[in-house]
Amino acid sequence: MANSIKDQQDILAKLNIHELNPMQEEAIAVIEKTNNTVLLSPTGTGKTLAFLLPLLQTLDPNNTEVQALVLVPSRELAIQIEQVARNMGSGYKVNAVYGGRPMAKDKAELKHLPAILIGTLGRISDHFSSDRFSKDYIKTIVLDEFDKSLEVGFEYEMRGIINQIPNLSKRILTSATQGVEIPEFVGLDKPKTINYLQHKKASKLEIKTVVSPKKEDKTQTLVDLLLHIGNKPGIIFCNFKDSIAKVSDTLKKHKINHTCFSGGMEQRDRERSLIKFRNGTSQLLIATDLAARGIDIPELKYIIHYELPRAIEEFTHRNGRTARVNAKGIAYVLQGKNEFLPEFIKKTRPIDIAEKAVWKPQFWTTLFISGGRKDKISKGDIAGLFFKQGNLNKDQLGVIELKQDCAFISVPLSIADNLVETLNNARLKKKRVRIYIV
Repeated sequence: MANSIKDQQDILAKLNIHELNPMQEEAIAVIEKTNNTVLLSPTGTGKTLAFLLPLLQTLDPNNTEVQALVLVPSRELAIQIEQVARNMGSGYKVNAVYGGRPMAKDKAELKHLPAILIGTLGRISDHFSSDRFSKDYIKTIVLDEFDKSLEVGFEYEMRGIINQIPNLSKRILTSATQGVEIPEFVGLDKPKTINYLQHKKASKLEIKTVVSPKKEDKTQTLVDLLLHIGNKPGIIFCNFKDSIAKVSDTLKKHKINHTCFSGGMEQRDRERSLIKFRNGTSQLLIATDLAARGIDIPELKYIIHYELPRAIEEFTHRNGRTARVNAKGIAYVLQGKNEFLPEFIKKTRPIDIAEKAVWKPQFWTTLFISGGRKDKISKGDIAGLFFKQGNLNKDQLGVIELKQDCAFISVPLSIADNLVETLNNARLKKKRVRIYIV
């Protein structure tokens, strides 16, 4: 099951983490000693590591069955947790399964069972129904963002999964929201609650209002605002995928580089949007509230409420994408003329966006590589190929993201075509790989 099991200090060193934050230290101590734990902490405070580290202590390295189950409400969160778990290098096998990708991929990965299985509720429910592995050895279950799972209607699947695990002895629930009622079927008996939602320092979030002369069509005001802000990574939040399409069309006309992200997109396209946003190919992400939490993206300087959130929870989670931990951030509220702000949005004096920032042209683009971990390819192998055969220097090598069956690398846009021409069909380890611009 596991090779060279690592202890906590080794894992933290591998992650380049010098010390845990107070929430993580308390959570680890409590989870290790408690059978039922509820962890409440804001988005971006490190809850994933806070439950994975003590979860590892529950695993038996000689057991070849699934021992821990992590249930999540979205595909992106499943992928994110899997990546964190892999980066920990614990020695235990970890896999994520989720809707939107072929079931054949799941089956191939589950031929050699992981100690930790991460998945969306729908896909885990499918695997349970097909009896693809024994449920008898699952001792620990994590309901990550359990409030979101309940909110989007996964109570039926959650109940079915929990009811089929006969020897469950440890339950860990996490959320960035307080006050959600936990259903009885979860089986929490005298849970210990760790609440850091009230431990936040004085907020460094600024909320600024921008008034559009039109209520129904605020796209031109959005463009003016973006030109005022300049080249900084940010998210534009919309309520509907049709609104995303409208905003995207407008930004294309003004040659403003961006990517889109919504539940209506194919899983592959959603993943690639996030990859391009993370590696700097795109500075802007136009998204629904699906991007408000549970996705792996860097700290942002600002977000924009293009369409006003319908509830305070949406407003809070959107804003949580900026001004995280100790950083400052701005939430711009785009208000149409005569459009009423919800009570939970504090009214501010509208700002003047007439002054324009210097808008720099796109520097990075993203290349696809048709080989990944299953081909024994490492990030070092990819870097070596681009240094030696592609003649890149260190400043020209961007972010490398390595997946199970492929990889992505950001390179300067100005030399991308030459790199594709030079490196396409090159050999990485024993595999000839296709390389093309995403």
